[in-house]
Amino acid sequence: MKVMKKIVVFLSVLIINLIISNPSYAIKIGLLTQVDQAGIGTNVDGRMIDVNTNKTVCTATAMKGYTLVPYKNEIAIYSGGHYYGLGTGSIVLRPDTEGYVSTKGKWYRGKLMVKNDNGKLTVINDIDLESYIKGVVPSEMPPSWEYEALKAQAIAARSFALANLGKQAKYGYDLKDNTEDQAYGGASSETNITNKAVEETHGLVLTYDMKIISAYYFASAGGMTNTSIWGGSAPYLRSVPSFDDEVGKKGHGVGMSQHGANNLAKQGYNAYQILQYFYQNVKFAKLNQDS
Repeated sequence: MKVMKKIVVFLSVLIINLIISNPSYAIKIGLLTQVDQAGIGTNVDGRMIDVNTNKTVCTATAMKGYTLVPYKNEIAIYSGGHYYGLGTGSIVLRPDTEGYVSTKGKWYRGKLMVKNDNGKLTVINDIDLESYIKGVVPSEMPPSWEYEALKAQAIAARSFALANLGKQAKYGYDLKDNTEDQAYGGASSETNITNKAVEETHGLVLTYDMKIISAYYFASAGGMTNTSIWGGSAPYLRSVPSFDDEVGKKGHGVGMSQHGANNLAKQGYNAYQILQYFYQNVKFAKLNQDS
């Protein structure tokens, strides 16, 4: 009970909302890296466009799969039992009307970029930030969990993404679609409740000293969170009871415990209180729509 009283006092701090400039409303997510072939498609008619000339090099029929392979310095497409060169080493697949693109057996919002990189293919999802977060939240946290925990996850994921733009620049994109960065399942993973959590927190991020923080999170700490990660530390990270003792330790233990967030939400804490508990002296900022 003593611990809970201390938490209530800390969470009584007012939330301060700031307007900051967003460095980019688009983000590039690596879906496939250095592979020998890639299957792609659209759910509506679409087209493959040469990145260099902005000209259509191939049309895409709705719900038809296409196999791409590297060919010398270009990309070739398999059709009718033969491979045909597209005359370019970098294309964008986009729907002609509102729809989805596909690879890895999943549907994604936005566009797919495919490039021949030294004889291997890399497939990238070029997508707006909020649509990306819609594919992250249900991939990182069960949609059946408490709604306020889902909102906290959305804010943390959005903050992490913006703070880590360009982290995987050597591959030609910002972040990977797995837990090396953030798990991302595209539109195929979306649910109504997690989309609502993203929309209700639209543009909200965590900041420290006027900068968006890399809001680390993990499954559970088994008792107490840690203050450092990979040999480093940050002023907004601190060690606190993680409220996930029943789960044990799963993850690096730095930042927000997802099980702890869910348990705090069950006790009546809202997303903003949960985040202020796990991250020290942070403020909430809303991305500037006009930047």
